[in-house]
Amino acid sequence: MSWSRGLLLSVSFLFLFNHEEAASVWKRAANTCGYESCPATDPKKLNIHLVAHTHDDVGWLKTVDQYYFGSRSKIQLAGVQYILDSVVQALLADPERKFIYVETAFLWKWWLRQNEKVREDVRNLINEGRLEIINGGWSMNDEAVTHYHSLVDQYTWGFRRLNDTFGSCARPHIGWQIDPFGHSREQASLLAQLGFDGMFLGRLDYQDKNHRLASKTMEFIWKGSPSLGTRADLFTVALYNTYSPPPGFCYDVLCRDEPIIDDPDSPDYNVKERVEALLNYANRQAASYKTNNVIFTMGEDFNYQQAEFWFSNLDKLIRYVKELNGTEVNIFYSTPSCYLKAVHDTKLQWVTKEDDFFPYASDSHSYWTGYFSSRPAIKFFERMGNNLLQVSKQLSVLMQLKGSEKQLESFREAMGVMQHHDAVTGTEKQLVAYDYARLLFDNMQQGLNIASEGIRKWQANGQTELEQVNMYSCMLTNISSCSYTETEDFELVVYNPLSRNVVSPVRIPITKQDRVVVDMRDCSEIVSQTVPIPTSVRAIPGRNSNATHELVFLATLPPLGYKSYSIKKEPKVTDQIAVKENSIGNEFYTVTVNKNGQISVEWKKEKMNLVQSFHYYEGMEGNNEVAQNRSSGAYIFRPNGVSARNFQLPGSYEIFKGPLVEEIHQYVAGWIHQVIRVYRGKEYVEFDWLVGPIPVEDKIGKEVVTRYSSNLDSAGLFYTDSNGREMLKRKRNYRPTWNLRLEEPVSGNYYPVNSKISVKDEEKQLKLSVLTDRAQGGTSMIDGEIEMMLHRRLLKDDAFGVGEALNETAYNEGLVIRGTHYIIGGSIKNLDELATKEKILALQTLLRPWPFVSPAETDSFKCPQDTRVPENTGLAKSLPPNVHILTLEPWKDDAVLLRLEHIFEVGETESLSAPVEVNIQDLFANFTIASIEETTLGANQWSKDMNRLIWKAETNEVLREDKNPSPPVEIKDGGVNVLLQPMEIRTFIVKLVPVKN
Repeated sequence: MSWSRGLLLSVSFLFLFNHEEAASVWKRAANTCGYESCPATDPKKLNIHLVAHTHDDVGWLKTVDQYYFGSRSKIQLAGVQYILDSVVQALLADPERKFIYVETAFLWKWWLRQNEKVREDVRNLINEGRLEIINGGWSMNDEAVTHYHSLVDQYTWGFRRLNDTFGSCARPHIGWQIDPFGHSREQASLLAQLGFDGMFLGRLDYQDKNHRLASKTMEFIWKGSPSLGTRADLFTVALYNTYSPPPGFCYDVLCRDEPIIDDPDSPDYNVKERVEALLNYANRQAASYKTNNVIFTMGEDFNYQQAEFWFSNLDKLIRYVKELNGTEVNIFYSTPSCYLKAVHDTKLQWVTKEDDFFPYASDSHSYWTGYFSSRPAIKFFERMGNNLLQVSKQLSVLMQLKGSEKQLESFREAMGVMQHHDAVTGTEKQLVAYDYARLLFDNMQQGLNIASEGIRKWQANGQTELEQVNMYSCMLTNISSCSYTETEDFELVVYNPLSRNVVSPVRIPITKQDRVVVDMRDCSEIVSQTVPIPTSVRAIPGRNSNATHELVFLATLPPLGYKSYSIKKEPKVTDQIAVKENSIGNEFYTVTVNKNGQISVEWKKEKMNLVQSFHYYEGMEGNNEVAQNRSSGAYIFRPNGVSARNFQLPGSYEIFKGPLVEEIHQYVAGWIHQVIRVYRGKEYVEFDWLVGPIPVEDKIGKEVVTRYSSNLDSAGLFYTDSNGREMLKRKRNYRPTWNLRLEEPVSGNYYPVNSKISVKDEEKQLKLSVLTDRAQGGTSMIDGEIEMMLHRRLLKDDAFGVGEALNETAYNEGLVIRGTHYIIGGSIKNLDELATKEKILALQTLLRPWPFVSPAETDSFKCPQDTRVPENTGLAKSLPPNVHILTLEPWKDDAVLLRLEHIFEVGETESLSAPVEVNIQDLFANFTIASIEETTLGANQWSKDMNRLIWKAETNEVLREDKNPSPPVEIKDGGVNVLLQPMEIRTFIVKLVPVKN
């Protein structure tokens, strides 16, 4: 640990990772957790690792609370509180027993309700390694439609709860992603950076699994990032039976298998038969793996509500296997960690994998690619939540807000729940989707309270009477509605959560056109424009707003800062006109409604063009009894035929032009509308689409897509992002790992798109990208074409558990969804230019400027005025263009959690993909850094203490920590220099000292 001259951290900072140990008075158990607690394996025998576990969904068929308390048992017999109660008592009854637990959200909810005796018992079990925490995130996250920003947050918060409560023995070092429906490469990269030694997967494509079983490659080294190299490599185990026990060996109140009956006088005595069946299964499993270790996952969904049922039978199995076959088999209670350590100790070499596990198919007609787009409203709502969470955390730090920690904690937890693989995925029951939305909305209100307090305090600049000004946020701007801006005069404060200057369009719903925008710095009127809200938007069911227009202006915003504008009622010359033309444009594009009613985009600088169109697939309906009769549903995308249906064109359209933006308002069908926009000076085309209510009067479910068909020859290739981070190459009708047999040519080519999908023409040196405002499914079925799924309404369940059709309604009609695509592209001869534009646009789409509205109630809104500070920034200097502040949030003991990331991949650009060094000592405008210490990505371990297991690839490459790591950070000669390699995220706990004015 490096220190500045004479600077010592406080005692609380020194013990940041020792939680309560210094003051604890509980009875200490011997700390034999981790690999030290593992039972001995026998190199001459088949070692059977029995892993007792439960899989507890943080919402799915029931809400989070219903699952925890065990209510609504007619829906599902599941009560997590009883599982944890029962498991603890069963573990205390026999020191040989072990158990793993995964979902920190449930563990924390249970912990808060326990007395000190139970807490002491649990601490001892964890310290002894008999209750092991695996994975450790707030929930077991999905990997397809989650963004890495939210994933880092949800692991960080889960780890913090564990670390503060139980100490180092509860620090997870194994990933347990047993239920997500496909696996992303970025997930492997993140877990490696969290310090994990390995990961266990439950689901992989049926063809991939058959290939791996036959070739003994169910265990491999996953190379998580070409940019990060060995630092992102993760040993990975694909489980033999998903996460279920061997057939016939489920011993739970939810199971129907026969228990072990060991009374020889009983006519139902079955010990020998059961032992023989178990060993036969173990040998079959061992034949597909390379070592003499097999792992049996002895548990299932919400098992162990009466844990003794399971444990008593497992005790008997262990006893009688040893008695009858002890010379050949070694069987014992184990954990995934112990299994991994045993495999590691064989010192074998392993195959590697560089791609991901999408799309996932469980049989020839069941491609789990529908959930990439299911429930698009909740997918966007989660993005809004992340946007506001970062704003709230940043303002908490910048304004040193006190007393808001509980609100911030609840918000973090709500966002952690949303990452669950049955939450943001849209694969939950409707009643649960409503509850997720309620949970997120309630906690976003907490975040708004924090953010508003921060903005008020910043503007007031020490004048406490001004900190009481009312400030509101517009939560319904996605339907062009905001009651706070439908008044005559108001102030708008726009906060920029990015660590770079941005010039961003701001669109505010208003009731009349006679509004002007005044820059509060100098009282100058800035260029603005009013445009009509499309009739289709105003007619959205449930929209209760008088707004008829949107006021548009370009806000020039400082990094981590705000700017104030006054919106005033004032007669002005009409600034936009409806024109009888068929095209719009700016310096970069011409957008035309062609004679067929389709939208065409032509680039002015390159020989590049595209045509946009809407289509829909009819959802397949079957009885789900065999693969050929699989229905399209919440999980599964299975169109009834290869070709999508076209809409009857041409529809009608209107064109509006003004000084800032030109728009085409197009009415494609009664339930399909869009607005196409080009802004002055902006090098993208905005497609603002509106879909719904999807009609189903014909009893046919429909899945709506948009296509962008360009003149590029992409040679069967396209590229999609991995959780909003690195891009992966996709090839139509192909998998890198096995020879693909494809019976579903459309859904089998769909991939998750979190932020971007691209096609390239290598000969023309041109590239087209579509950026999204939420996760969606996408593909390129024809060269040069990008297809994105927007909305789904289906009338049949796909029989994978949710038990109801994906048929979202609101106000007694099918749900209407509104969203945005950003089209950008051009020459790739200059990699820096186009890549930088795409990267900045993706960042601005993820972390949008957040407007705060104050009604004109006091004289402090008059301009000129000198009471409120009209503009401020949290940064004292600009960061390099390839560096981004990923995290700035209050931590513990008045410390701050700071993450810096390099946002470019190796080879992505010519110059910006190089390593970059930045001095952060004088980075912040109001603080200097008094002390700094680096942690692992999850902020639960000092980076210098991370010591991952070393694995060896068949190439003889030794997979240890990075051979050329970035140097440690220290305060030296008045500077704090941080070196970032491409795609590197570095996490620090810092103490900030206010700068004296």
